Amino acid sequence: MNKLLTFLDMGGYALWVWPAYGITAVALIGMVIFARRDLKAREREFETLRAARRGE
Repeated sequence: MNKLLTFLDMGGYALWVWPAYGITAVALIGMVIFARRDLKAREREFETLRAARRGE
């Protein structure tokens, strides 16, 4: 248990390290969400253009 607390303390820098990890995690998750949303929009646009080209 003491090793875990020592790790979580990060040598006294936990006040800066853990928020940095949190901000990074939020940014990466946000990027994944926005990229997937954009991909879905582009796929719908592509299908619309493909259908228009076929004359459907």
